[in-house]
Amino acid sequence: MTQTEPNSDTDTAGVCVPLTDRRVLRVAGADARGFLQNLLTCDLDDVDAQRAGYGALLTPQGKILFDFLIFAEGDAYLLDTHVSGAADLAKRLGFYKLRAKVEIADVSDDYQVLAAWGRDWPSDVPGIAVPDPRLAAFGTRILAKAGADLPAGFERGDDGAYHARRVALALPEAPHDFQPGDAFPHDADMDDLHGVAFDKGCFVGQEVVSRMQHRGTARRRIVRVEAHAPLPAPGSPVTAGGKAAGTLGTTDGASGLALVRLDRVHGARQRGEPVLAGEVAIDAQLPDWARFTWPKTAGDDA
Repeated sequence: MTQTEPNSDTDTAGVCVPLTDRRVLRVAGADARGFLQNLLTCDLDDVDAQRAGYGALLTPQGKILFDFLIFAEGDAYLLDTHVSGAADLAKRLGFYKLRAKVEIADVSDDYQVLAAWGRDWPSDVPGIAVPDPRLAAFGTRILAKAGADLPAGFERGDDGAYHARRVALALPEAPHDFQPGDAFPHDADMDDLHGVAFDKGCFVGQEVVSRMQHRGTARRRIVRVEAHAPLPAPGSPVTAGGKAAGTLGTTDGASGLALVRLDRVHGARQRGEPVLAGEVAIDAQLPDWARFTWPKTAGDDA
């Protein structure tokens, strides 16, 4: 295991959240690496005992079908994915298997997925623990053996604490902030969160995603939103100057994430028109880690 917050205060309790809505798939066999390397958006050269990856399996048209974190386990790989798509992900990988020497299995009963932050994760706890590959500031991602106790120095957190931290750091996840089959990697900020390896060569949907990258045509992005009142329910429409501009995702009181048309939100702001989530006025903010920017010109009706 690795330690991910070397400057953390060892006198301060950490937080550890068991993520019960995650499942773990194992892809093993002589061809496992090449099989996945040719399918997924991430580069398996960056995945080893000390590093996880963040990636997706796309449609040929470049839209996200499944997103996941991927860990090395010897010569095999473990995919940490949301429960809603786990069975379909295993089935889709099986569809691509053909004659490849790989075995795909749901091993969720053998692992519990944990997210921890606030202090170093002990190196002597069995399992796999690495910095979250999307954003190191988010903390440690752990695949622990099923039934293992939390280590000393950590308080058990709940799903609310995990999602509040995601909102605070503007870290999107499916299906809370974008819907599988309806978003490109750029929509979900995967290009800025180390989820797409543009220089590794072919993967399913690569041509479309690379074209968006090189042409700079991505207009939809997930951003952080703030209000002066509690935000409405996730899924509520976001409007800018009275025009449809996106959808609200995860919320935490008056803070949240939203998938929006940057040009429409920017245009409304430039014109002094309201940007709303439902009926609540919001301020849209780019994540601190974002390399993408607001458009240089105001949006239109396109």
